[in-house]
Amino acid sequence: MNRSITNRLLYIIVVAVLLPVTVLKSQMPIRGGGNQVRIMGWTDDTHYLIQTFDENKQPVIRNVDIRTGKGTLAQAPKTPRDLLMESLPAGVTISYTDAVSEDAGSAAIFRENDLYYFTAGARELRRLTNDNVPEVNARFSPDGKKLAYTKNKDLYVYDLGTNKEIRLTYDAGDRIYNGYSAWVYMEEILDRPSRYAAFWWAPDGNKIAYLRTDETDVPVFTLNRLDEPDGIHGKLEQVPYPKAGDPNPKVKMGIADIATGLTTWVKTDYNVDQYIAWPFWTPDSKKLAVQIVNRDQNKMEFILADPATGDFTLIYNETQKAWLDFYKDVYVMKDGSGFIVRSVRSGWENLYYYGWNNVLKSQLTSLDFRVTGIERVDEAQKLVYFTATGQESTDSHLFRVGLDGKNLIQITNGPGTHSVSISPKGTWFLDTWSNLTTPGAILAIDNKGKPYKEIYKFEQPPFDPSRNSRSELVRIPTSDGLFNMPAIITYPLNFDKTKKYPVIFRIYGGPDSKNVYNRWQGSSPSWDSQNGIITFTVDHRGSGHFGKRGLDYLYRCLGKWEILDYEDAVKWLRKLPFVDDTRMGITGSSYGGYMTCLALTKGADYWTHGFAGSSVTDYRLYDNIYTERYMDTPQDNPEGYRDGSTLTFAKNLKGKLYMTHGDIDDNVHMQNSIYLISKLQDEGKTFQFMLYPDNRHGFTGAKAMHSRNEAYRFWLQNFFGRE
Repeated sequence: MNRSITNRLLYIIVVAVLLPVTVLKSQMPIRGGGNQVRIMGWTDDTHYLIQTFDENKQPVIRNVDIRTGKGTLAQAPKTPRDLLMESLPAGVTISYTDAVSEDAGSAAIFRENDLYYFTAGARELRRLTNDNVPEVNARFSPDGKKLAYTKNKDLYVYDLGTNKEIRLTYDAGDRIYNGYSAWVYMEEILDRPSRYAAFWWAPDGNKIAYLRTDETDVPVFTLNRLDEPDGIHGKLEQVPYPKAGDPNPKVKMGIADIATGLTTWVKTDYNVDQYIAWPFWTPDSKKLAVQIVNRDQNKMEFILADPATGDFTLIYNETQKAWLDFYKDVYVMKDGSGFIVRSVRSGWENLYYYGWNNVLKSQLTSLDFRVTGIERVDEAQKLVYFTATGQESTDSHLFRVGLDGKNLIQITNGPGTHSVSISPKGTWFLDTWSNLTTPGAILAIDNKGKPYKEIYKFEQPPFDPSRNSRSELVRIPTSDGLFNMPAIITYPLNFDKTKKYPVIFRIYGGPDSKNVYNRWQGSSPSWDSQNGIITFTVDHRGSGHFGKRGLDYLYRCLGKWEILDYEDAVKWLRKLPFVDDTRMGITGSSYGGYMTCLALTKGADYWTHGFAGSSVTDYRLYDNIYTERYMDTPQDNPEGYRDGSTLTFAKNLKGKLYMTHGDIDDNVHMQNSIYLISKLQDEGKTFQFMLYPDNRHGFTGAKAMHSRNEAYRFWLQNFFGRE
């Protein structure tokens, strides 16, 4: 149950030709209010590029002096990636599974189970491998002179200078992998964009850290594929998949020396049930920091290992009452002084600057709201730029603080979502902002956080109730009086408060997963609005809006507080004279499917209709890393698992429930829906179910269109009695 970084990566490449390397941590091209006007980057500390449109609605790029507002026409800068793409031979493309070097001057391309190399300006691809075994997960070394990849789940390096393939490991098999991730690690720890890569280059390109994984004891889950090998007899797809309470993959961290081909193992205890991941190197490549989380996922340690001996020392540790997660955005200081970690140890994400000796050099922030990320660290000026919500959890702002934790400044102000492009020296900021009621503007702000001038104001179309829907951001108190849940209610076209309208909750609802943001939604009406339906989105106490105070309520009881809080939202809606509580719908997929099934069973007195996709129905059936993070094991917490299962409440179903699932979903197995279907049948309940053959956790192509149309038909039939 894991989000896309492609746009951000593309922007970093775009700006790379304009800015020094030290300022590439600026924002992606910034749009506002659904318009195409956007900031394209900076040419120097006082001149920015902006794309606007001429009288013929053709894009125009201008290089503008931020102080005078005067600008000249400019050409869209050609980035190294542009040049790389333009010089590719005819018929050759770079896909998301291929690799591009850090300078975007070269690419590693997979074709017909072999690996090819291409550099900008070359005339043809250079073939690197020629065998029957596919190479996967290629990653360039930082200097672009080597490639690492896995083959048959062993780790290899290709030296582009010597034209030599170097095999680093030799013992991979069906259940043992070197530099190749187990499915559960890819999904829940290393994240999907990693594409099963479990190795990390040293900055100097001479060493590589990698995970060795042994899944011998992990139970196998079997999927029956109907499309292979001949479409008649089918094929079993067997994947090690540890469900809640099952044995884990055994992992250890190795550090391979490219020159010798030898591996040094970090001396953690291989027999301890723990998770190891997200290493980061010291800038001189002499030490490797490794993050270790215990199986209960409430204790974190960073250890600093010596690549020569495998010995290590403790450099950071943290314990939480409920759970914590790996820190995936640790910033390593280039001057070698330490690292910055965004920790939730205080109850909110704040920034802490540590030395390599487990000594806190400074607490950079001490805020009672959420720091969401580091945007730039200016080591020369000893400044850190970071994003945070501010006091309103639905907002997003840019802040600046000194490396000593002093002189905190909020750079952006005003309700809404602010996306900021920082000039190379941090003298100026271009703030593209919007909120729910206005598409906003682009503002120039000086280095003290004072608004300087408005660069561009996004056009707000006149409101036409027959063509535009209206959205409202509200706060709904929970019945225990402890939280005010943010919610967005969107009214249908030609809204008439004297009439009664059906409602659809559109939710995901997982722990630490926000759906409600104060930003412009655009002026085009949704399908709901066009069809006379109120859209409602609300975030419960465990969504992340309220820090660990809210999140910890979900510990050992997934499904309890989410449904109770959503029920409070239904009670609030029922008091509105234009809401028809006999047509109270809810829909979502994955965790949202779980919420939908639970709402129609455990919350059957509040919701009347639900359309659930790819649903978890009982957390005994989901993977152990995700589930145990919040629930502990079924053996330790049987009551929590029972009370959070839709199977427990299947007998309560009285509304109309429609479920969908892909038959080879390797994430949330179709087993989840089958279990609930069986229970509903035993209880004599009526429901609908649609199977999507040869589809996994997300439907594609015609199947995706069919699922969407089935959802539309479900709402029209049940809310209005029409197709």
